[in-house]
Amino acid sequence: MVKVGRVVGAALLLVMGTTGRAGADPAPSPWAGSWEAAPSGTVRQVPGAAFRNVVHLSVGGSAVRVRISNRLGSAPLRLGAVTVALRQGTGADAVPGSMRPAAFDGAGTAVVPVGKDLVSDPVPLAVPAAADLLVTVETPGDSGPATYHRVALQTSYLAEAGAGRAADESGDAFTRTTGNWYYVSGVDVDHVPLGSVVAFGDSLTDGNGSSIGTNHRWPDRLADRLRPLRMGVLNAGISGNRLLSDSTGGPSALHRLDADGLGRAGVRTLVLLEGINDIKGTPEATDPWDFVRAYRTVVARAHARGIRVVGGTLTPYAGYSGYTEAREAVRRQVNALIRTGHVFDAVVDFDAVVRDPEQPGRIRPAYDPGDHLHFNDAGMRALAAAVPLDELL
Repeated sequence: MVKVGRVVGAALLLVMGTTGRAGADPAPSPWAGSWEAAPSGTVRQVPGAAFRNVVHLSVGGSAVRVRISNRLGSAPLRLGAVTVALRQGTGADAVPGSMRPAAFDGAGTAVVPVGKDLVSDPVPLAVPAAADLLVTVETPGDSGPATYHRVALQTSYLAEAGAGRAADESGDAFTRTTGNWYYVSGVDVDHVPLGSVVAFGDSLTDGNGSSIGTNHRWPDRLADRLRPLRMGVLNAGISGNRLLSDSTGGPSALHRLDADGLGRAGVRTLVLLEGINDIKGTPEATDPWDFVRAYRTVVARAHARGIRVVGGTLTPYAGYSGYTEAREAVRRQVNALIRTGHVFDAVVDFDAVVRDPEQPGRIRPAYDPGDHLHFNDAGMRALAAAVPLDELL
């Protein structure tokens, strides 16, 4: 693990304007991402409802902006009201006095076009790092399928009769619970000099296998390590996502790269862990060089925006239902090319950290939640600890 003192020194050099490798010194931004949920699909809308999403910030600030998504919808999304507030306790209640309306070009209502995200005006609300924020979205009419993030691993709330409820400090009207995030796809905060890191990937990054409601996904654990530096972490993982092709896990990594990664506020570095679903899924990818070409495309597009890319090796999955020896051979070849092919600005060897020394095709038993593919809380902590902090800067 890199000591914080070493990273602080590197951080100070960046703030002073040091230039270097591609992605080391992008233009400063007054805003940086503090939380993200990449749109993964659509679900039936509930007209007239208010969705109270619970989101966990990585870094704090004195103001916030929220991103509302209709990226996967089929009709314009009409917003009756959007509010933000600090969460009180573990339910749907807001901290008294913290409720704020979010405006869009000065208006309290807005329409989000099909295929687009809409970012709110700045909302003056002091939010601490690691705070739970309530982002409530009221949808007065039927705007067609709702863009959402399916695997939240977090309980949020719904008021079916939501008219006028978005600004309620009390959570009494929010009687239904949900394990999804509806419409909200990001939260930015102000005055974050080192910007943010995007963790980009599939279910391993989305957090599958970790404990619900605990924020123990590996990007959350990485945010814990970066908190002394006030650097944000965004989770752009989607369960089932693939590197090379679209799937039930949403648009491929290449298709969603700008919207979920490079185009987010204040991004300095992208950490990419993606490709295992291409190997074990249908259709399966069998040529390791297809992965390399895709990875190089990601890097080229990131460098064009001044963003570094740290590539992660693909983790073991022997014992999972989709495992075969032929697919395992592809995984190992891809990892060899990641380690030695000079594809990325830096490499984090996730595979070496989590594999069983006695059976390298398998996850260590202490990190395995039982499905032999994903990671439990201990495994998520190990993944986060493997990321070299100095390479993020």
